Amino acid sequence: MTSRYGLEIRGATAADAAGLATLLAGAGHPTEMSQLPERLMAVRDASGTVLLAIQWGLPSGLLVLHSYRTLGASRPIAQINTLLVGVDDRRQGIGRLLIKAAAQAARVAGCGELEIATPLDAESLQQFCRATGFAEAGPRFVRSLRKQG
Repeated sequence: MTSRYGLEIRGATAADAAGLATLLAGAGHPTEMSQLPERLMAVRDASGTVLLAIQWGLPSGLLVLHSYRTLGASRPIAQINTLLVGVDDRRQGIGRLLIKAAAQAARVAGCGELEIATPLDAESLQQFCRATGFAEAGPRFVRSLRKQG
């Protein structure tokens, strides 16, 4: 998709599983490498996009984008539900480039808005969102669909 000074933004593939597992583990989300190709395919099958920032051959950032429809909007809404940049790679513009690529992908998919879900205690992510043109749209509530037993 995009390339700049040794940094490439592109769609993730099954061949990226090892690097992706390392990136996720470094962010506190350990994931079995063997499960990632299937999960990448599932995201793609659900009309999602997984973007990787690759710097000098290694993944340094990740963005997962989905779109959904609502009754209140004439066009789909694109939602970023995962955005992470490796700790050692932050403050280098990688997150901004991932957002730019996500916005482009969302426009191509016909979406009218781009939103990002941020945890209430993620102040640095909220500051990043404000700095990259996102406006606050109120709190969100989530409920599990699994029976509590």
